Amino acid sequence: MKSYPAIEDHGLIGDLQTAALVTCDGTIDWFCAPRFDSPSVFCALLDKDKGGFFQIAPHDVRYVTKQLYLPGTPILITRFISADGVAEVMDFMPVTGERVTDSHRVVRMVNMVRGTMRFRVECRPRFDFARESHELERHRNGYLFRSRSTTLAFNPIDPVRQLWAKTGEIRMEDGDLIAYGTLQEGDTGGVVLETGSEEPRIIPPEEVQGMFEWTRDYWRRWVERSRYTGRWREMVERSAITLKLMTYAPTGAMIAAPTAALPELVGGSRNWDYRYTWVRDTSFSVHALLGLGFTEEVSRYMDWLDERIREAGDHQDPLKIMYRVDGSSDLHEEVLDHLEGYRGSRPVRIGNGAADQIQLDIHGEALYAMHLADEQGIRVSHQVWKSTVRLIDWLCHNWDQRDAGIWESRHHPRNYTFGRVMSWVALDRAIRLATRTGRPGDMSCWTEQRNRIYNQVMARGFHRERGSFVQAYDENVLDAALLYMPAVGFVTPTDPLWLSTLESIERDLVSDSLVHRYDPVHSPDGLPGHEGTFNMCTFWYVEALARSGRLDDARLTLEKMFTFSNHLGLYAEEIAATGEQIGNYPQAFSHLALINSALAVNDLLDAEADARRRR
Repeated sequence: MKSYPAIEDHGLIGDLQTAALVTCDGTIDWFCAPRFDSPSVFCALLDKDKGGFFQIAPHDVRYVTKQLYLPGTPILITRFISADGVAEVMDFMPVTGERVTDSHRVVRMVNMVRGTMRFRVECRPRFDFARESHELERHRNGYLFRSRSTTLAFNPIDPVRQLWAKTGEIRMEDGDLIAYGTLQEGDTGGVVLETGSEEPRIIPPEEVQGMFEWTRDYWRRWVERSRYTGRWREMVERSAITLKLMTYAPTGAMIAAPTAALPELVGGSRNWDYRYTWVRDTSFSVHALLGLGFTEEVSRYMDWLDERIREAGDHQDPLKIMYRVDGSSDLHEEVLDHLEGYRGSRPVRIGNGAADQIQLDIHGEALYAMHLADEQGIRVSHQVWKSTVRLIDWLCHNWDQRDAGIWESRHHPRNYTFGRVMSWVALDRAIRLATRTGRPGDMSCWTEQRNRIYNQVMARGFHRERGSFVQAYDENVLDAALLYMPAVGFVTPTDPLWLSTLESIERDLVSDSLVHRYDPVHSPDGLPGHEGTFNMCTFWYVEALARSGRLDDARLTLEKMFTFSNHLGLYAEEIAATGEQIGNYPQAFSHLALINSALAVNDLLDAEADARRRR
């Protein structure tokens, strides 16, 4: 690769166990296998020279590119348009299903739509983040890349002659594969990469067509299950597909993002590994998925969450904030010094050292999800409820302590207001669940502690001089996480205390509708530098505006936010001052918050329209 593409210049493909990023110029520069959180096969996104990539693109031709998804699917089409012709590369990964497997396929089909075009194909894997060497073997019907830990088969799609076959047009170069081929109008070609295979083979075109049709039909059937018919349907459905792509089918766990170490500030050190399941992120997604009618996905996640609650409750421990997709919790953080990082953003981290932090708010998100699921008939077993009781009992005795907060500060622990608010939510929803289902629990203790939290937040979390709820007790720093307070019912959206908080957040954290999560200058988080605006917080701001009666402002802010998506409707974690996307990509937080804000604004607009008609 000659340079780093913009983060937003990528599409996402996946098979519900892992995923790959494809640039606008036909390069796969990120792919981990066999799972989202496995070592990489290609990671040029983190080092353009050492990381490895797989590109199919025109050679010695001036062209422009356009990229789109096949409607209703994550099948990605990259179009190359030149004076000599038009070609398309179609990328997708056939869904693997719920059985764990080491075999994952990336299908790359090339179709010459018009004219003639010469292509260059480069396959340069760099296994385990470029820490493992490999050999390239020539086989009768293809090629095999072999490293110590894995294999990658290069399977040509028949008819081979159209893209690969001329003598001297394919060469092996230091363990990499370089090929050239010329396509004329109507010609097709391509390759199927397959991990865990030992014997490359030529793939018949009817088999590829079958994989394409099955993948297309799977996703379209899935999207058709959505019951959402409101405004911004295309953006909402694309976000739903993206969330589904980031779900590990064997367990139902959703990762925060499929990438690692993409910077929150280009050239900075805020570079984290997000290929894990945060209890917070996935619990937030329950509201979005239920709102669209995807109860099966919610049920699968609740099964996964139930296991984590049982583990925590049975040991009388708090929930961990994140886990691997299989539910294990070893997320040792390490720095890959040999990689330069995206556009020089060091250090490159894999694993996540925040995994062992105490973050009190996650209990609220977990119980909020459990309560919402129960309302839809997705109920926990007797054993899980017993563990939930033990977890809530633990919280009753431990909520009044300092923690690391929702933003995972690596500075000293503090008395975060949001952590207290969500601890209130955990107790409140546990009480509601026990009352509705008639299940046992120490209701007097739960109620007493819930009320204590409420009174404490009102006494210490609201800064009288500032006229606002603040990030932590005895401080005057704002925090955009507090935008979520009305959504969980801690305050009413028209309460004067809340309205003055909203005004303060707008004054200090909102920049042309985009929202900073906090000011690291006045709220040290243990890391140097600054960051962009946080997409999830902007969508929370939209919902807060709408609930507070400012529906026109909410709609305009949401429409503005749509302009910051990439050409495919995808969002990273943050927006830089330049308007470019930064942070890990695509980000579940961003997409689930988009869905929730769109649902809320759409419902309120409908209610407003109904009220006008009645008048």
